Amino acid sequence: MLYKWLVFLHVFGVMGFMLAHGGTTTMTFLLRRQRDLDRMRALLDLSGNSWPAFAISFLILFVSGVVAGFSGRWWGEGWIWTSLLILLGISAYLGWTSRAHFHQLRKVLGLRYFEGGKDRPALPPASPEEIYAVQATLRPGLVAVVGIGGIVVILWLMMFKPF
Repeated sequence: MLYKWLVFLHVFGVMGFMLAHGGTTTMTFLLRRQRDLDRMRALLDLSGNSWPAFAISFLILFVSGVVAGFSGRWWGEGWIWTSLLILLGISAYLGWTSRAHFHQLRKVLGLRYFEGGKDRPALPPASPEEIYAVQATLRPGLVAVVGIGGIVVILWLMMFKPF
């Protein structure tokens, strides 16, 4: 019975995780085409406000998944280790992408940003040309393929347990 509750919590955490990321994914595609600087700022702030929901849901999905792995005695199976490695790989890649692109865009737009692991105060906005140059580095399609594709592979591994 405990195992079923752990799986329930795990799926609930995944649902929250996907919901928190839905807005950010949409924002990424909209931001790539946006030319109005105020709208760009609003989109980045909207995405940034999803962070608490993301963090809580990720913690729920991660902890419940690890505990369910012990409860179901799955840690001797390759699929669970592969799923965990894919999740950590996706997280590392998307975290790097976030730092490399979105934090830089926040900085040049004159918003609070993160650098060196610290929250930094807003600086005066850069010129529109500089802002558009940073905006051009965004790759929403690649980010979506890595994030969604990785989650689909994890789902397949969890459902079919091929090894």
